[in-house]
Amino acid sequence: MEGLFLTHCGQVRNHNEDAGGIFENKTSQPIAIIADGMGGHKAGDVASMLAVENMKKRWEETETVQNPNDIEQWLQNIIKETNEQIFRKSQENKQLEGMGTTLVAAVMSGSSLTIAHIGDSRLYIARGEHVEQVTEDHSFVNELVKRGEITEGDAEVHPYKNYIIRALGTEAQVDTDIKTLTWDAGDRLLLCSDGLSDKLSQTELAQFITADKGMNEIGQELIDLANERGGEDNISLILIAHDGSDSEAGEPA
Repeated sequence: MEGLFLTHCGQVRNHNEDAGGIFENKTSQPIAIIADGMGGHKAGDVASMLAVENMKKRWEETETVQNPNDIEQWLQNIIKETNEQIFRKSQENKQLEGMGTTLVAAVMSGSSLTIAHIGDSRLYIARGEHVEQVTEDHSFVNELVKRGEITEGDAEVHPYKNYIIRALGTEAQVDTDIKTLTWDAGDRLLLCSDGLSDKLSQTELAQFITADKGMNEIGQELIDLANERGGEDNISLILIAHDGSDSEAGEPA
């Protein structure tokens, strides 16, 4: 397995509220995480960092978790714990009030891929030339699309397209979407914040993800293009390629 994490402030903001990385447990089993923070008084970076740091710490304390049901339960438990930590911090400090973060996380175990997400950070999987968005945005406009009130095209330009209806740490409890898929040799994953997915269509993302290039080159080209198109938001991504070996984390770049 080859993996890469990249993040950039973008062209407008002077601080980065995204956090993430690829981390290993005690037996080198990888977890990939991206969190996109939000909140007043620049507290978004606090929320996203708390989320990533707690999940990283707890994963590094963990032995191999092979069974998909056990992985799903681990994610459920640790995300619940992380949500409580962020919410408690926001209640204790007035400057952190209202902070929260999106979360998308993926655990690789052999041919199994377990994904957890909250908010509008996304995970895409590429199989050959086919690319699928696996996660479903917890956003206001996505609810309108599901109800048939607007089209997906309308959603792309809707004034409230970045308004999310579910976040980690904004309330005492949170629902997490968790699912397990199979993934095979040759498959590629893209996890990203909306600073990337807002700037490139799924068709464009597919062209990059499936290109016959190295992870570093693809990742940097994606960051550069998002910045060329305005870069109003922080931009973060993780690229992972299943090279046919057992799931071991590549070094984050």
